[in-house]
Amino acid sequence: MSQLANDSIAQSECLSVLCRAPIEEVKTFADALIPRLEPIQVIENRTGLVMLPMIEPVKGATFYLGEVLVAEARVRTSDVEGYAACLGRDVEQALALALIDAANAAGIAQAEIAEFLAAQSAQLQQADDELLRQVEATRVEMETFEWLMSK
Repeated sequence: MSQLANDSIAQSECLSVLCRAPIEEVKTFADALIPRLEPIQVIENRTGLVMLPMIEPVKGATFYLGEVLVAEARVRTSDVEGYAACLGRDVEQALALALIDAANAAGIAQAEIAEFLAAQSAQLQQADDELLRQVEATRVEMETFEWLMSK
């Protein structure tokens, strides 16, 4: 995880990990931050559709694949705002992510957030590695396959 000058973790890195982390663990972590963030103003907490942009690989032109449902939340604590958007309709997940984002932006619980992110990132990496091992086990060597078919 990269750290910025004020020791807050880069928002994109933080939210990228948290959006893939187990939802209940994220919600529990965010709940523990609430007393340190108060007063909290929820500016928006809703679901909506957003266009999913894709880049055409040959000419690099952007086109829209379609719409996806997202949950979005924006909160304000003291003088900082937190924002999050995640796939799906779980507005509680979006709110939890926005609270963690606000804490990170305000410099609150930096060590705890960094530790939580590191643990979640390690778990996600382990799950990704396991999935890749499972996919690799199904790979067919085409040269071997062609040789077997010629027999």
